[in-house]
Amino acid sequence: MGSYNEGKEEAIKWICANFSKGSTCLDVGACDGKWFDLLGDYLIMDAVEIWGPYIKKFKIEDKYRAVFQCQIQHFQYNHYDLVIFGDVLEHMSAADARRVIEYAWNRCKDMVIAVPYEYKQGAKNNNPYERHLQDDLTPELFEKRFPGFRPIYQSQQYAYYVKA
Repeated sequence: MGSYNEGKEEAIKWICANFSKGSTCLDVGACDGKWFDLLGDYLIMDAVEIWGPYIKKFKIEDKYRAVFQCQIQHFQYNHYDLVIFGDVLEHMSAADARRVIEYAWNRCKDMVIAVPYEYKQGAKNNNPYERHLQDDLTPELFEKRFPGFRPIYQSQQYAYYVKA
């Protein structure tokens, strides 16, 4: 549930260095709204969250400009300056994740993708969407499945990627 703190400082520095105050941002898989808490005073932020109980529990509708409850695979949008996929891609099949990235590619200036490496996780908190479908990700496998990205932060267990 939610995103990890590891590498967030580097990601925030990269975002602030590459986007001006007031840029638009889509936070995919908003969960508890951590990205809004970190960047909501800097960016104009909308959110996509699939799990309705998180929207209510964390009151994310009180944070973001707009909150859309749906699977990102079915969400259509024209443009955001930045799209954040914070701990999202591992929750969908590689094929679905590729389609989501391909859809976003020309609809944003850049995207930040955060993924854990080789992290098995089942459903949590009665939320079936918490299950990791790509629990085999490694740096090499990420680059093979999702070409066109470079890491801005990377450790043995976690990474942040942006367009190369």
